[in-house]
Amino acid sequence: MRTIHHTTRSRGGSGGQGSDLHSLLSEKIVGQPAVMSSILPYVQMYQAGLAPEGRPVGVFLLLGPSGTGKTRTVEALAGVLHGNEKSLLKIDCGEFQMEHEVAKLIGAPPGYLGHRETQPMLTQSKLNSITSERSSLSIILLDEIEKAAPSMTRLLLGVLDKAMLRLGDNNTVNFERSIIFMTSNLGAREMVREINPDFGFQAMAGLQPRNVVRKLESIGMHAMRRKFTPEFINRIDVTVTYQPLTTESLAAILEHHLTDLQAHIDNRLLTRAFDIEVSPDARQFLLDRGTSQQYGARELKRTIHRNLVQPIASLVAQDQIVPGGTLYVELSEDGQRLEMEFDEEPVRAQPALDELAPVRSVRGGRPSSTDGPRRPLRAA
Repeated sequence: MRTIHHTTRSRGGSGGQGSDLHSLLSEKIVGQPAVMSSILPYVQMYQAGLAPEGRPVGVFLLLGPSGTGKTRTVEALAGVLHGNEKSLLKIDCGEFQMEHEVAKLIGAPPGYLGHRETQPMLTQSKLNSITSERSSLSIILLDEIEKAAPSMTRLLLGVLDKAMLRLGDNNTVNFERSIIFMTSNLGAREMVREINPDFGFQAMAGLQPRNVVRKLESIGMHAMRRKFTPEFINRIDVTVTYQPLTTESLAAILEHHLTDLQAHIDNRLLTRAFDIEVSPDARQFLLDRGTSQQYGARELKRTIHRNLVQPIASLVAQDQIVPGGTLYVELSEDGQRLEMEFDEEPVRAQPALDELAPVRSVRGGRPSSTDGPRRPLRAA
């Protein structure tokens, strides 16, 4: 018997293959394991050259409560495949709530006023511009598809089924090398009420996690069937319902944001960079202020910006931070704000501009007694 080892080969570049693609996405998509098992097979099918002809590589509808990572999933996939999370074509369907606004997608036909001045949003050149040497797969995001006018969903029928779109000037756009994602908050309010019932037996006893998953999927499917026509639903390959983020998932998302903040400081300040140490109490303060069952992790980035980034920026602008030192972020005694102290003792040698050290992860916990003297800082 001959043993066959499964491998994948990307069309137009690697862009992450097999287990590498899975591990890279797992680092970026937190708390949603069902998403990985739903999307990866379609990407690998394209990489292997076995994607079906005459239709998009995959069509996905992402449902779930706000702040659970629907848009983040698409951006993470673009980052893994193309090396840039902005390498995607994002269309905000809230801009197409009127029937006539669909002309912005395909352009006005010849003879109409403004025909030559109106550039369609969906063109072959734009699809090609969001690919890369690493992968020839273009990623399209239709954000909040439930807000689109019926004329837009009718226009998408041909794209989702035949991977073909005819523009106003009679040119065609081919979507065979495209993967299409649609996000929606359909049923989100019912999902939140299901997660946090206000009264009745469920409010007293609580829900089992596996029951929550099934109920949220059922709510999402019913909401989708009420909104869209059967022919539109039948063109969707996979519908994924995102689950509420657990405490562990929210903590992991906070860690990603803090790591990104450290990388931002290193990349922007270069030789003036410094380390950030955020204590466990300060991290919990950010989680309490920036997350909720209703909005998930959507507010977390703004909370970090308001309570961490802005005070740090004020200290840097006032030259209160010495390059190469460590900024310690602690929770105040009354638990109402974050306080910062700075250790002027460098913890690492400053690299030359052409020898910058790789991005470090932000470390948690309080410093040991062997650390150098620290001075309290207060932003003006």
